[in-house]
Amino acid sequence: MMSLLIVFYLFVFLFAVIGAMRGWAKEMLVIFSVILALAFISVIELLIPVLGPFITSNPVLQYYIRIGVVIIMVFFGYQTPRITRLAKASEKRDRIQDVLLGLIMGAVSGYMVVGTIWYFANVANYPLLDNYVIPPSPQVAGGDAALRVIRILPPVWLGKPPNIYIAVVLAFIFVIAVFV
Repeated sequence: MMSLLIVFYLFVFLFAVIGAMRGWAKEMLVIFSVILALAFISVIELLIPVLGPFITSNPVLQYYIRIGVVIIMVFFGYQTPRITRLAKASEKRDRIQDVLLGLIMGAVSGYMVVGTIWYFANVANYPLLDNYVIPPSPQVAGGDAALRVIRILPPVWLGKPPNIYIAVVLAFIFVIAVFV
């Protein structure tokens, strides 16, 4: 059986390769889409009076809504149009520099996307995956390492106010300064 930590690192590597092929500018948009998804989830759960308590009262429903929001936002983050400004931002640098920055930004976007999904699945106790996934625990081989990684996933340090709201503001400042 494969550890969830190994699967996490494999996905981060896969996202890094994708980032190297796409370029750093497009990967930044994917990272910003995860930040926007976490902000949207925070607004729904904390600031909407009727919907928030309804969603948070059922952990499985909360898991599916959270995962749905993240997947939809990441899907649209990957569907970036051919904006000439994006193309020019990546053409300004040498090709090797763009590949290396894309590799790094792809790994960060993989950490953000897969880490967010893993954290939400862990909080909900892996719904519909309980026959296939053993939750990380200190008694399982590699469980300590997985639990340490879960403590540093994006929703832990970024998903709570005011951090998420500050991140959204900084992301929009970056988009306006670089892409507009």
